[in-house]
Amino acid sequence: MEARDTHVLELRGETLGTITNQSSSEEIFQNMTLRPILKTQNDLFIQVFINYAIKQKNVFFSLTPEKKMQYIENVIQRDIKFRNSLKGMIIALFTLDEYAEYIRISSNLNKRMMNMLIERLKSQMQLIEQ
Repeated sequence: MEARDTHVLELRGETLGTITNQSSSEEIFQNMTLRPILKTQNDLFIQVFINYAIKQKNVFFSLTPEKKMQYIENVIQRDIKFRNSLKGMIIALFTLDEYAEYIRISSNLNKRMMNMLIERLKSQMQLIEQ
């Protein structure tokens, strides 16, 4: 399993964000694990969201910019199957040690993951609209 972990870490790249002595374990996990994974998987997340929006009768594409922001947030928070699919795309790039840490504090990390993903998608609205 060490080979898998090594490959996963190489694929993800470096830590993103600042880690200090005052950083909580969740902040450290966020910056060392979640941010690099979200960056690595960014193009996939955009395509998955576009596909989701199309399958939902293209409603998203006719909304105002404000409503599109709300739509992104609502879909990720309320559609459990979709949210779990997104979560799986993130967890798949955890090392075994990271997964062990994740299951220890999964509730807090799930909130962080989804909030970060929501903000990432909102900030890339132009790519989603194409």
